[in-house]
Amino acid sequence: MVNKKIRVLIAKPGLDGHDRGAIAVAQGLRDAGMEVIYLGLRLTPEQIAEAAIQEDVDVVGLSCLSGGHLHLFSQTIDSLRQKSDKKVIFIGGGIIPKKDIPALKKAGISQTFGPGTPIKQIASFIKTELEKISDDKED
Repeated sequence: MVNKKIRVLIAKPGLDGHDRGAIAVAQGLRDAGMEVIYLGLRLTPEQIAEAAIQEDVDVVGLSCLSGGHLHLFSQTIDSLRQKSDKKVIFIGGGIIPKKDIPALKKAGISQTFGPGTPIKQIASFIKTELEKISDDKED
């Protein structure tokens, strides 16, 4: 991953219209040296999966503040995995109750980040996870 710029897609699945946090994360990750594609609001899981494939991203960040995260995040992951075999890291953000985190991890969300999480922490997590994938490919 050292020679390739990390490509991140940030999206808001479902009807949630609050995007201030997603935009802040997108800008922060861009400032951290990543290439970021922000898709915007009110997208279907299928639209997000298609964009992730077309943009050949390494990371998909999903944000949800409406309470639909369990369904929308897992549906997005399933849709992408049905259409591509590329190893993509999924992260989630928004208002995620702690009790829902195990189900999200089981669905394929590597990590969730709540309001106020420092961008440096999110960027560091992404870089560490991508290094693990890169190391797995070399074995």
